[in-house]
Amino acid sequence: MSVIQGPEFYISKRMGRAIGDYDLIQDGDKIVVAVSGGKDSLSLLKILADRRSFVPVKYEIMAVHVDMGYPCHHPKILAEYFKKLGVEYHVEKIDILQGKSRKDISCFWCSWNRRKALFKAADRFNFNKVALGHHKDDIVETILMNMFFQGEISAMSPKQVLFDGKITIIRPLAYVEEDMIAKFAKTLDFPHHKCSCPNSVKSQRTKIGKMIKELEKVCPEVKTNIFRSLKRIKKDYLL
Repeated sequence: MSVIQGPEFYISKRMGRAIGDYDLIQDGDKIVVAVSGGKDSLSLLKILADRRSFVPVKYEIMAVHVDMGYPCHHPKILAEYFKKLGVEYHVEKIDILQGKSRKDISCFWCSWNRRKALFKAADRFNFNKVALGHHKDDIVETILMNMFFQGEISAMSPKQVLFDGKITIIRPLAYVEEDMIAKFAKTLDFPHHKCSCPNSVKSQRTKIGKMIKELEKVCPEVKTNIFRSLKRIKKDYLL
């Protein structure tokens, strides 16, 4: 049995609570873990792999990295890490540019094509769930992005059933803040991350993230408040 401690212990504990609250993982599940190569997805993979040794629910995992032609991580480096961790893995190659130039690629385009590739891999290998590394910060940022830029109130759901139940997206890190994941990543021998995405420093999400950090200076609980707000809707005060 693996003994977990330090940052991993706290992340695993919060992950377990999210899994229980939203019924994310059931006995016999076969889970594709989407691994971009960043700290979030690598942390998700490591903790899901470690939890198998002590949780009563039995499940399979397979790490899937989508090689989009200008990866944020070299696929061979990731493959070596997957082998070291002792998990099954697959590299799905796609042409993200599809005749476009890098400056024409938006975050939506990239995300949509990556998600499509993950679904295809899950279907091909007969896996019923896809685990994404989105954490509490991502969910909070999405709530504000949808309000500010889309004029709607919505968020990333910890569990989303698709294709008439054939595939379910799960986000086990929904209760975990990014700072905690960053601390955990520093304790492990993760492959060096170097992102070459042309939109990585100028995206709407980056701007929202900076705004939240400023708000935390006057309200340290702002992320938790925003996160909880979608569960505390007062319908009598809506338009």
